[in-house]
Amino acid sequence: MASADATVERADGAVHVRGDWTVQALRRRREVARRQQALARASAKDRWDLSEVQSLDAVGAQLLWQAWGRKLPAELTLSDTASDTFDMLEEHGHEPPPKPHRESFAAIRHVGDGVYGTYVHGREMLTLLGQLLLDTGAFVMRPLRGPWREISAQIYQAGAQALVITALVGFLIGVVLSYLSAQQLALFGASVYIVDLLGVAVVRELGPVLAAILVAGRSGSAITAQIGVMRVTEELDAMQVMGISHGQRLVLPRVIALSIAMPLVILWTDAMALLGGMMVAAITLDLSPTWFLLSLRDAISLANFWIGFGKGFLFGALIALIACHYGLRIEPNTESLGRGTTASVVTSITAVILADAICAIIFSEVGF
Repeated sequence: MASADATVERADGAVHVRGDWTVQALRRRREVARRQQALARASAKDRWDLSEVQSLDAVGAQLLWQAWGRKLPAELTLSDTASDTFDMLEEHGHEPPPKPHRESFAAIRHVGDGVYGTYVHGREMLTLLGQLLLDTGAFVMRPLRGPWREISAQIYQAGAQALVITALVGFLIGVVLSYLSAQQLALFGASVYIVDLLGVAVVRELGPVLAAILVAGRSGSAITAQIGVMRVTEELDAMQVMGISHGQRLVLPRVIALSIAMPLVILWTDAMALLGGMMVAAITLDLSPTWFLLSLRDAISLANFWIGFGKGFLFGALIALIACHYGLRIEPNTESLGRGTTASVVTSITAVILADAICAIIFSEVGF
């Protein structure tokens, strides 16, 4: 074998190895495979001459060591530097690397780990909720000492800065929903019922869930990342040393802020979705905007409005609580920060959908 950096050839009754046998030379594509094929043409019983090797490191020596069957050939010529490397392999390199152990009950262990992990998360969430209730009581008793600046900043970040994306997505959802509904209702001559369909679907279910998912992906991830960075930079440890409660300064302001901002974001998203539906109804079904708005007042009952509006408080508190929970669990490294932020968003969206399903069942059972 001959390459730009090394050769392995048989001459004078010996196998001569020359050139560069370092990790830099072996990193090129298929270089290791070519050298292994060349070494495989000889055996440890041959006489090996490595005196002309220009450079050798542990990686190149390991390649030769494996070709010799993890033992030195009977006849071997080495330089002093290479001799030290192979002496180390002779002392420690006889045993092959252990094969990965395949666990017989790996699937059962994974299920157990998942159940235990769910229990740990549930216990810590319950602890966080209890501490939140205590902090809320202290805040109500002494409102002047409350974190008003943090609450105001979080309302702005989670509410005002989210209006653009929620308006765009809500408008497009309203357009799509109205367009598809108009096609089906026109087949039965029931075009006027598009107002009832849009009103109930958007105000009661679609608007709150859509706004909550957007806020969970945008603001929930930001909350987790903010607290996680504080963990990485040891700010949380500094707060604990100074006697500053994480719950009062980190969790409570964000829960209150999202509980206030979410209902308002939901109203904004509902309005934009209905606006998009109204425009499509005017274009496709020739329904005037004036008639649409007058019919919308009759289609949306007060109960549906308050149900959709009240979900905002629940979804906002749930998203903030989950985001803070995962933020406080982050370890002081960047890998944990990425995993925690991803888990926070996924868990928040899942919790929102699950909470909406539970609310739908409860309200249906009580007649709303």
